[in-house]
Amino acid sequence: HGPVVHALGKPARERGITPGARIVDVQAIHPDLHVEQADPRGDQALLGRVAMWARRWCPWTVRDTDDGIILDVTGAGHLFGGEAAMLRDMAARFKMQGLTARLALAPTRGGAQMLARHGSPGCICGPEELGDRLAGLPVAALRITPDTARLLDRLGLKTVAALRDVPRVALMRRFGHLPEEDNPLILLDRATGRTPDPLNAPQDARRWLVRRRLPEPVIDPVPHLAGLAEDLCLQLSRAELGARQLRLTIYRVDGEWRSRDVATAQASRDAAHVVRLLEGKLDGIDPGFGFDLLTLEALRVEALALHQDYLDGKRDPGKDVAALLDRLTARLGPEKVTWSAWVESHLPERVEAQVPALTHVPQAPPVVPRERPLRLLDPAEEIFVLYAVPEGPPARFRWRGVAYLTTRHEGPERLAPEWWRARAGTRLRDYYKVEVGDGRRFWMYREGVLGDGRGDDPRWFLHGLFG
Repeated sequence: HGPVVHALGKPARERGITPGARIVDVQAIHPDLHVEQADPRGDQALLGRVAMWARRWCPWTVRDTDDGIILDVTGAGHLFGGEAAMLRDMAARFKMQGLTARLALAPTRGGAQMLARHGSPGCICGPEELGDRLAGLPVAALRITPDTARLLDRLGLKTVAALRDVPRVALMRRFGHLPEEDNPLILLDRATGRTPDPLNAPQDARRWLVRRRLPEPVIDPVPHLAGLAEDLCLQLSRAELGARQLRLTIYRVDGEWRSRDVATAQASRDAAHVVRLLEGKLDGIDPGFGFDLLTLEALRVEALALHQDYLDGKRDPGKDVAALLDRLTARLGPEKVTWSAWVESHLPERVEAQVPALTHVPQAPPVVPRERPLRLLDPAEEIFVLYAVPEGPPARFRWRGVAYLTTRHEGPERLAPEWWRARAGTRLRDYYKVEVGDGRRFWMYREGVLGDGRGDDPRWFLHGLFG
């Protein structure tokens, strides 16, 4: 029933607006409400990047559900002058990024989650006071589902202290059927440290990057490409990987930088091939007053196992084609180097589409039960029929100013409109394979039939040429 509130800022919360409310209802009460389109996927991507950025404070960070980050800062506080100073540094750096953060430090993962969302901002909780700090929080702080929270509220268990005083056997009997992520007893044990709740932080994404620092500024990057490419390909070879997309960046002495990207049709770690691709992209690069740092990075890599070439010295034809595609794409652009992709459609002009060769795998043509012409006219050209056989092909017709006499024909082959995409009133087609006096064969169709109620007399079009 229309867009709803996904998230809101502090002024909106102070006016009593809550997530899930309809935009039209809220705007009726607050006409000055400022609304932006929500982007949940973008929010999650940003949260993932922020989680990796937060490893400036500790090596173990992970994204927490939809709106939080968990950091295991065990043994890291002294590096920042103590835990309180570390939290102040976090708040300041998040503010520099334009983000407002609610921070809390606790001996357990669940305890920190609860205090950050429902406790006092910036609180630091030690092991001996964890139970007392959590006791006054609402049961919703355990991150249980709304249904479970309503059930606990009806039972009179509104706070963590009230839930903790209930016998464990009774709680397990009542909530034992729930999954671990929604079982209040299990969540309470994790928050208080009764059961372990380790942090499984993902590893840092490895960057395949090589650098060249120069003792003095230079203008031409070409002499340094070979060394960069060899170093990068050596790294990829040790990991049995190949590059599919690379980026060369030059850093100028005036603080500016320029970059060029190249892509490959197949995973490659051939240094000479990489150099040839990059040389074709450097014509328009502006070095300014010179540059003193170059980097070459493999932005996208794929597995490429070590292999032995042919013993007889022959080259792999597939590699030659891939190298040719790479060079043409680097020179002309990805939109100029294409090959055919096949689309599920029974209309001849829609079956074939042109796609970039570097990003699509070549496909075998579809199996067609009938013979199709080698050359297809796009668009089909209308022909003037001098005389037509009833319910058959034209006996005489004129195309491009020349009259032809039909000697033999085959058909019709009827193609109905694609109702799921065709406009209302689109007419069917009857295709004929027609041979004329000089031996040439044409592929033509009649658009519509008499009395179909979709227009005037049928029209004739020539759509293809055989051999």
